[in-house]
Amino acid sequence: MKLYFGSDHAGRELKDALLSHAAKKGISALDLGTDADLSVDYPDYAKSVGESVLAEPGSLGVLVCGTGIGMSIAANKIHGIRAALLYNEETARLARQHNNANIVVFGGREVTEDNAVSWLDAFLSATFEGGRHARRIEKIAELDRITR
Repeated sequence: MKLYFGSDHAGRELKDALLSHAAKKGISALDLGTDADLSVDYPDYAKSVGESVLAEPGSLGVLVCGTGIGMSIAANKIHGIRAALLYNEETARLARQHNNANIVVFGGREVTEDNAVSWLDAFLSATFEGGRHARRIEKIAELDRITR
């Protein structure tokens, strides 16, 4: 498994902690930035991570900004990305099991490092259930085609 990580300045600290956690678990983890506390634009990092996830089948992404909202909105504009903003361990599991999310998003100012690590582990240990959920994922894809 390969994980791509990205954040803006408000999420950099949590991104770095999650990146380190993934590396300690032996997961191939790539940091796509930011690596500084200077103000940057979160859509740039959502784009980098989203494009990387789409370019490498089976890979996943992790995005962090201040609240997670901006990153979620930006990432979900990318055709083929299903980014889920996590707020507890159950949503982490269900994002994968029911929504087949390929990117998870955290609010760096909204979640503790311990919780984020636990939620990331829950997400990574879950698998897509398919079945009725596959039908719903296809309907989401159809919505995306409305504007294309």
